[in-house]
This record gives sequence, structure tokens and C-alpha cells, in this order.
Amino acid sequence: MTGQIFISLLNPAIGLLFAAAFFLLWLQRRERYVAYAAGAYVATAFAFLMQDVVPALPMELQRVPANAGFLLTGILFAAAIVGRYGLPIPWRAMTVTAAMSLAAFLWFLLGRPSIEGRIYAISLGAGIVALMVVRALWPLAKPHLIDRLLFWVAALSAANLIIRPLVILSLAGGFANYDGFQQSIYWTTVQFSQAIVSVLAAISLMVAIAIDLIAELRQQAESDPLSGLLNRRGFEAAATAVLRRCDGEGRSVALLIADLDRFKQVNDVHGHAVGDAIIAGFGAVVGRSGPPAMVAGRIGGEEFALLLPGEGIEAARRLADAIRTSLSPACAGRIPPALTPTASFGLATGTPGKGLSQLMREADQALYEAKRAGRDRVRAFASALPLSAAG
Repeated sequence: MTGQIFISLLNPAIGLLFAAAFFLLWLQRRERYVAYAAGAYVATAFAFLMQDVVPALPMELQRVPANAGFLLTGILFAAAIVGRYGLPIPWRAMTVTAAMSLAAFLWFLLGRPSIEGRIYAISLGAGIVALMVVRALWPLAKPHLIDRLLFWVAALSAANLIIRPLVILSLAGGFANYDGFQQSIYWTTVQFSQAIVSVLAAISLMVAIAIDLIAELRQQAESDPLSGLLNRRGFEAAATAVLRRCDGEGRSVALLIADLDRFKQVNDVHGHAVGDAIIAGFGAVVGRSGPPAMVAGRIGGEEFALLLPGEGIEAARRLADAIRTSLSPACAGRIPPALTPTASFGLATGTPGKGLSQLMREADQALYEAKRAGRDRVRAFASALPLSAAG
């Protein structure tokens, strides 16, 4: 056994290892784009095995499934990257490109035999598929390093497939037969450059999957599934960050604390299912009524907090009244008709250097005043009121 066989087995081994890794990830994530990645590496392992290891068939026909496998690899990996971003996958365009590429390959295999023609036919087809990924990701915001890395992996793959054959074949010349082709510097660069791109692409996508998984776990850990808002931990973390940013920028901030009125009595009389419906209704109203920059969370059983960056007491009052008057209609059909859920609100505004805990204490004090005044009301902390309203 010569050293050449080990080189020939390099890409199939890499492909099968990464296919197994992505399959295991798919068992955990059940995301379709992860399955596409696993399929891509199965296809590349198959293609290299057909190209380098399987005994030659008459008229070199083993080259047909091998190169079809290379094209399928590009299509599936393109689908994996594009699918990760939830973008429409250009299946039709990729299929047409692959079909035209394979048709040209067959012409240069059976019609007018030319190894160089076959190289250009497959490389150009796969390169165009890679360019479709570049085109899909180009307009997207790339806030994280891994997003930029995936984009450049697609660009590198396109350059490797389109530019490398042109450069090397123009310098090294053509091939008289496949024996010369498989011993050539061109095929050596294919095997090693493909191995490098495959490893880089796989690691990049695996890191992206891991980041997505961490983000989902963090969201689950910081979210309240019943209301659809943040839980107390998530709210405090997000609100603290927003307060720090507003403080640095000299922007105002307002906080609303809301409490569902007589909530324990509702649960005792009507059952927890009705109470849960009211909480869900309140969360839905907050989601519809609040501005995009709002940070909203359920910070207790029936208590909620809403932070409004860049807003003052009047904006907070308008939002509180909008939520208060919309709560009962939002719960209609899910609670007994005779039950009218209400909520009380306390408001406070932030000043430079005022932390979240102090802001929440002031809003809580205003909330208690709303409760003492008869519930289903909005009250603001005294220092947050304009002078004309304070007296």
C-alpha cells in the first residue's frame, strides 16, 4: 500500500467524521439545516471514494456519480448555511446550475473527451452554487464574528472552486489521461484545499450551531413562558444594561410596575387556569402596546415591570393607560364573562446615577398608592411628576 492511498482516503475520512458529528448535533437540535450539513459531508465522502478508491468502470463512468456527489455536496452545504439564517433556500437555481454543470461534464466525458473541460464544468457549477450563498448573506447584518466567518468561508469556497482551476491549469497544462491527472499538482491541490475548506466550513458551522444553542438556552433561562416576557432574572439583566447605556448617553428612562388586582382571589374562586389566561393576556397586550426598545418582564406571580428607554413620565402614563384599558378585551373568551380583570400601575423616572433597585422602589411606592386609591389606576412617584402636577 503506497502513501497515495492514504492521501486518497483523507477527504472521505474527514467527510464521514463530520457527517457523524453533524448527525449527532441534529439528534439534539432537530434543525433541518443541521441535517443538510450532515448530508453534505456524506456526499463529499462518497464523491471522493468514487473518484479515488473505487475501481475504474468502462469509459470512466465512475466519474459521473463522483462529480454528481461533489455538486450535491455544494448544494447541501449551501442549504445548510442559508437555512441557518432562515432565508429562502434557492433549490431551483442550485438544481438548474448543477444539472447544467453535469450535462457539460457528460459532454466532455462522452461527446468530446476532455479532462480539462470536465474540471471546468464541475468547478464552475459548484462555484456558482457557493456564490449563491455569498449573494444570500451579503445584505445581512453580521453582528457576530461567526456570521462574518461563515460569509467568508462561502466566499473562499467560491474562489477555490472558480479561480484555482483557472490558475493551476493555465500554469501546469492539461492531462493526457486520468493517471496523469491523479498524479498532478492540480489534483493534489484539490485534495488538500478541499480538506482545508471542509474543515474550516464544518468548524464554523458547528460553532454557529453551538452559539444558537447557547442563545436558546439563555432565552429559556431568562424568559417567562406564560406571559411571553422576560422573567425577573432576564428583566434585571436587560434593564441594568439599558440603564447603564442611557446613563452614558444622557437619555431619560421611565419604569412601570404593574400588578394584577385581586389576583389571589381570582385564582381561589375561578382556578389557576383563569389566572394563567389573565397573565397571558397581560403579556400579549404589553407585547402589542409597548415600543420596540421596551424591556418588559414578569418579575413576580402577578407583578410586571416595563422599562422605557428614552421616555418620560407622560409616555409611561400613556402606555400604562393603554395596557390597563386593553387588558379585559384581551382576555375575553378565555375567562368567565362576569370576570373583569384589572391592573394597577406605578411609574417612576430615572435620573443620572439612579440604579434599577432605586427606580423599582420608587415605582413600587407609586403602585401602592394606586392600590390604596382603589386599584385599576395609574400613579406616578411624586418626584417624577412635573411641578404643575405635583401640588
